[in-house]
Amino acid sequence: MTNSFLVSSVKAREILDSRGNPTVEVELTLQSGAIGTALVPSGASTGAHEAVELRDQDKNRFHGKGVRLATNYVNSEISEQIIGLDSRDQVALDRLLMDIDGSPNKSRLGANAILGVSLANAWAVANHKRIPLYQYLNPQVDYLMPVPMCNVLNGGAHAENSTDFQEFMIVPTGAGSFTEGIRWVAEIYQILKTTLTERKLTTTVGDEGGFAPQLPSNEAAMELLMESIEKSGKKPGDDVCIALDPAATEFFIADSEEYLLSRENRRLTGTDLIDLWSKWCDTYPIVSIEDGLAEDDWNSWVNLTSRLGRNVQLVGDDLFVTDKNRLKTGIELGAANSILIKPNQIGTLSETLEAVQLAQENNFSTIISHRSGETEDVTISHLAVATKSGQIKTGAPARGERTAKYNELIRIEDRLGSAATYPGANSFRSSRK
Repeated sequence: MTNSFLVSSVKAREILDSRGNPTVEVELTLQSGAIGTALVPSGASTGAHEAVELRDQDKNRFHGKGVRLATNYVNSEISEQIIGLDSRDQVALDRLLMDIDGSPNKSRLGANAILGVSLANAWAVANHKRIPLYQYLNPQVDYLMPVPMCNVLNGGAHAENSTDFQEFMIVPTGAGSFTEGIRWVAEIYQILKTTLTERKLTTTVGDEGGFAPQLPSNEAAMELLMESIEKSGKKPGDDVCIALDPAATEFFIADSEEYLLSRENRRLTGTDLIDLWSKWCDTYPIVSIEDGLAEDDWNSWVNLTSRLGRNVQLVGDDLFVTDKNRLKTGIELGAANSILIKPNQIGTLSETLEAVQLAQENNFSTIISHRSGETEDVTISHLAVATKSGQIKTGAPARGERTAKYNELIRIEDRLGSAATYPGANSFRSSRK
């Protein structure tokens, strides 16, 4: 009798992401005819320790950013070795993909090629079973919806001539459901747009849909958020909080071990920057700071965690790059208390889930995240629900590649009904005993 879960074909193609750059799409088909599709995102602010996405470097196509090499590897070398594999064994599939690649950072075949196949396989099995991906990844009775951390003001590598810090986010901690929370965010986003227009500041948006006005200082962005929250009728700190992703590696000067705030013409030591975060946390309702220090400034990370970690979520993104080995170092040193989870940083679904499990076993919170170069793929919406992470980052409530994720979560919450719980402030360290 034929096993209908066997992989019968896999096909990759070059498509476009939200920045108009090429990326990889993979379709994987099972013997049953069930098809899984995955579209791979790409980051702009990438950590040095991430798995490597393969680009063609052919200047005659997409200015060297083409991904034909990656898609060709899927259509030839990977396809030849995974056809006939039982798709239900995700770990075995992912290990085979890593073995075929043979490099320590997936640089030969490309993490973009490998992840596309890995995710498409999981979708194919879920589609064969006719169940949602979140249910396939974690079959249970009750599910936790994620609190959205929505980037409404962009700077850094995501928006030119704006703030030094990359993301200023609003977090609807006081909402009663995900759907209500995303409504609050959308309303505040529109109020923020009106405020910027009234002040003759630009309302063009950055890569993740947040506005990118030219502001006199980094703190001016915080003041805009506070004003917009209050104008919406919500109370800062009770109803809506603030989260930051400064992406400090982007403005770290390795030679002098200083942080350069170009917008303010200031140079700060690691201690100075920690003092800045401490002051801001005393002034504003900040529940989370992601990459508040550079990816290899371990000593400063330990000091930051010792100082603020009891009450503030301190998230390692470039610091950990969804790599359980770097996460183990952070756990051992006491550096950070949270990890951002981006599947394309590590390159396979099973490694992503391993990082989530290790974090949660060690009382680190987990945040499922998009990338700045995104697609309409909604895998991370399902991943957030399946892992009970309680938090998701996927940009502003604008731009189709961002709203695709939010809309999928609205659907999931609606379909789950009473089986879905929205954790609100309980997802954040400041509310934990």
